[in-house]
Amino acid sequence: MNGAATLLTTLINNGIEVCFTNPGTSEMHFVAALDEVEGMRAVLGLFEGVLSGAAAGYAAMARKPASTLLHLGPGLGNALANIHNAKKGHLPMVNIVGDHATYHLQYDAPLTADIEGIAGPVSHWVYTSKLPDDIARDAAEAVRQAGIGQVATLMLPADVSWGDNPGGAEGAVEIAPPASVPASRVDDAVGKLKSGKNCMILIGGREVDIQRGLMLSRIGKACDARVATDVFPARVARGAGTAVLDRMPYLAELAIDHIKDLDHLIIIGAAAPVSFFAYPNVPSAIAPEGCDEFVLAGPNDDIDQVLEALLEKLDAINVEPDVHPLAIADLPAGVLDVNSAALTIAHFLPENAVVVDESITSGISIFPMTSTAQPHDWLNLTGGSIGWGLAASVGAAIACPQRKVVCLEGDGSAMYTIQALWTMARETLDVTVVIFNNRKYSVLEMEFARTGARGGTPGPKAASTLDIGGPNMDFVALATGMGVQATRATTAEEFNSQFEQAMLSKGPRLIDAIVPTLF
Repeated sequence: MNGAATLLTTLINNGIEVCFTNPGTSEMHFVAALDEVEGMRAVLGLFEGVLSGAAAGYAAMARKPASTLLHLGPGLGNALANIHNAKKGHLPMVNIVGDHATYHLQYDAPLTADIEGIAGPVSHWVYTSKLPDDIARDAAEAVRQAGIGQVATLMLPADVSWGDNPGGAEGAVEIAPPASVPASRVDDAVGKLKSGKNCMILIGGREVDIQRGLMLSRIGKACDARVATDVFPARVARGAGTAVLDRMPYLAELAIDHIKDLDHLIIIGAAAPVSFFAYPNVPSAIAPEGCDEFVLAGPNDDIDQVLEALLEKLDAINVEPDVHPLAIADLPAGVLDVNSAALTIAHFLPENAVVVDESITSGISIFPMTSTAQPHDWLNLTGGSIGWGLAASVGAAIACPQRKVVCLEGDGSAMYTIQALWTMARETLDVTVVIFNNRKYSVLEMEFARTGARGGTPGPKAASTLDIGGPNMDFVALATGMGVQATRATTAEEFNSQFEQAMLSKGPRLIDAIVPTLF
């Protein structure tokens, strides 16, 4: 077997069965091996940012990594934004980056680049394989390093790929389980929670599933502590039957006010809360001065063990959790705006759906209005780099082919990875995309005012950089041109009908919802 075949076999032996790919010349032996080695699903994307976003969405739903296949430094560079999002979300990913043959690098051909230097800031582990004999071992190490929540990037020089590897593939490696949290740390947290002072438990990280939510509700009620999720955990179980959990506000001013009276902030799987950006006269740290921020567990620690220990030590096992009832929203009529669209989505959202949320300002209304909809999972943009939603929907749909995926997408962010629509059509993925088309970078208009630039009011040149109309983007034409059935809604009744039909049918579909800005 050549190096590429043993690499591919090693990935498959380790449960990595999907490769999101956009290959070039240096990867052709890997591509050839796809026909020689059974067990790998190759999913073609037309832009590398689609591949990395899809790998992030896949990891969030499959709870294991996919691989990407990227072409040299520029291909990796095109993928960086969504690798960044995956790293911030503690989602595992194995990137295979083709490189020139080792002997060719000295000639500094046009595509030669410092691939390790490009990969470093968005990867936990970076390595270049040196010999065909090494590649299977190196691939196994990449899988081990990716583990449950890290990004591993392995460079595959062309001659390593085509050279013979007499040792063959590696078997399955042992993945380190979540790290245990010392009992003393749990005891410290219990002491704070029993102190009688104002306490909040903040959970975030890779996933807040239904059981974690229910345990948190019991714990909070038992010790009279507030319980909240971070602003953007990667995956959250929501809807009927899930725990009533607070959510840390996105806007720094609101978040600061939200926890201004806290004495203790117990952090599980999340980072200490900070403002997303710096603003004049607004603190960067969210917690009040004097608040004790106590990290009980990190994102790769055994969070379930910690919650079970808290349940026992706080005598909360038999406490009745607060859960959302099933309360289906009434259908709206008349004007189509974000609020009416949110009611429609909450009304028709099917049980066990996966909602991928990159609706930006539109999500301000949709998130709370779907809290009592049918049970569903909600995926968040973890690293703040837009152009994630369409791509993540591809990965989520491949990970969970029996579940309806609903992608809530802003018009501006959609254009970063619009090529994902083509992959949805090619793979016949059951994804419904709702474009909230307000023809603005509405979030940037809000941020312009909050930063106080030019007194908070843009001049004509500044305003033109925040307006993405003129010409108006025709998402129906864009989607249709890439093989996705698409319609446009301009009234609540039209949106009701189109969204209902999309929920009842299979396959990719896009609704171009023409809405005014929320503010």
